[in-house]
Amino acid sequence: MTALLEVDGVSKAYGGLRALDGASFTVEEGSIAGLIGPNGSGKTTLFNVATGYQRPDAGEVRLRSEPVQSLRPDQIFARGVGRTFQLTRIFGRLTVLENMLVATQRHEGWLRSVVRGAGSQAERDRARELLDFVGIAQLESLHAGNLSYGQRRLLELAYVLVADPQVILLDEPAGGVNPTLVEHLADRIRELNRGGKTFLIVEHDMGFVMDLCVHITVLDQGRVLTTGTPAEVRNDPAVLDAYLGGADDDEEAA
Repeated sequence: MTALLEVDGVSKAYGGLRALDGASFTVEEGSIAGLIGPNGSGKTTLFNVATGYQRPDAGEVRLRSEPVQSLRPDQIFARGVGRTFQLTRIFGRLTVLENMLVATQRHEGWLRSVVRGAGSQAERDRARELLDFVGIAQLESLHAGNLSYGQRRLLELAYVLVADPQVILLDEPAGGVNPTLVEHLADRIRELNRGGKTFLIVEHDMGFVMDLCVHITVLDQGRVLTTGTPAEVRNDPAVLDAYLGGADDDEEAA
């Protein structure tokens, strides 16, 4: 398989706190990869570095062998890296459909796209197609602020899919979502993967990760502890030790 996204020796510190310490791993094209670790292990920091929201102190992030760690988030997005966030980022005062139309017009800039809003017929058709794919087309006229947390997760996924990214980074997609919607989300991810989409998923729900991912990387205190198949990771004593003795700090601190 071909390496699509590579993290090579990435380090990042905040004052005296070393969030990432020489982390290296690869996401193969066409795979569903997982990134797990105890709270404070650096998972969200790694996502932020990989998508341009933070600059690494050392190391490289490469997309198809091209370094991207010095690019802005919009530039990395334009090259084919989409992501969601731990806390969903949607426009609560806009309808579900209007949120999608903002995504279709993102090239115009965030403010202008919000103001223009209406979108062409082709844009509206594409938006509705994606809302139907994730299962919330019937909610297109509802203000996004009135969605359940799980529905917001589905809207955020549809929002990311507008740009047809090569690789999608999902930050805690199952967190706070009811079991029925979690399974629905997993089905959507599998279908997208069968269509050629690559995923890297940060998640605390071990059942979700183990059932969905074919390759998992474990972070502990900013370092890669191990990588392997779900079975290999599940049976690694070092992984169990990391979780039992992991930091209690909130992930956002890292």
